[in-house]
Amino acid sequence: MKIKRYILIFLIFTVEIIFADSSSATVFMYHRFGESKYPSTSIRTEQFEAHLAYLEKNGYNVWSLSKIVNYLLEGRDIPEKTVALTIDDAYKSIYTDAFSRLKEKKFPFTIFVNTASIDSKSKSYMSWDEMREIKLFGAEFANHSLSHDYMLPKDNENKEQWQNRIRYEIETAQKRLHEELGADTNENPKIFSYPFGEYSEQTSDFIKNLGYIGVTQTSGSIDMQSDTKALPRFPMAEAFADIDSFVLKLKTLPLPISSVSPKEPLISSENPPVLTLELKNPIKNLQCYLSSGEPLSLEWISKTEVNIIAKNRLKRPRDKYTCTAKANGDRWYWYSHLWIVK
Repeated sequence: MKIKRYILIFLIFTVEIIFADSSSATVFMYHRFGESKYPSTSIRTEQFEAHLAYLEKNGYNVWSLSKIVNYLLEGRDIPEKTVALTIDDAYKSIYTDAFSRLKEKKFPFTIFVNTASIDSKSKSYMSWDEMREIKLFGAEFANHSLSHDYMLPKDNENKEQWQNRIRYEIETAQKRLHEELGADTNENPKIFSYPFGEYSEQTSDFIKNLGYIGVTQTSGSIDMQSDTKALPRFPMAEAFADIDSFVLKLKTLPLPISSVSPKEPLISSENPPVLTLELKNPIKNLQCYLSSGEPLSLEWISKTEVNIIAKNRLKRPRDKYTCTAKANGDRWYWYSHLWIVK
């Protein structure tokens, strides 16, 4: 009996270790640097410097996003302590503020470009010449659409019109990236960042059919189980980019989930929506919150299945249910689900 008991304890311990140390990576998303006029999308220079210094001092593998995605697609294990730094919109402060710091550390990074903004020659954005320069020092570029338009169908669009608009937005942007930055830009794999972080199942399916990996602004780490139509990233902005918050998110693990219902982010009628998670194993102390930090109600159906719901209707345009639980050591499980309120 004692032998059986020890075997059982060993198996439980082993399962916990497997879940805690599964192959995963954390991806961060930035927009602006040192632009105090835009605190909701900008990060202070000293905050960014602290992020880079921590990654360097603690031996993190800073990879391009394309390298992480290729590891996922090929089913290869991602090394421990792997992270990607991504930047949306190609604002000028990438060149004037962030680039020199990334170059000094020799860290690769990924910039998602909405190409019409670059072609407008607005002083708010980088130029193609500046992007060609930073490409020589570790930058890669990916697709963020032509005009940064919403990807969901508009009220006056039928399905064909919507598909034609989205196809034009993405394919035209890809063409401009090739023309200005080289035919190898954003190829193998092709990656697309949803403008405003908004997508639906219909949108992500269409993006996949066009041959793209989709990335979102929904927080969380990624692993082999992640949906490559909607890979999560941790947004970084001034209010939540202090070093303690950065390190906590850096060390997160994907919440071990076997199923999510509904997968659809778009709320049709039921508001507040019920989110059902089925966990791969029982997890203690699961807590879930709205973006505001307001706690969500949890109804456990079994030891591994839970219904999650807000106390009040979600407000437009979007919100998130975020669930966390303590993992081993100083690490946390993390899962975030986007809701779009029409």
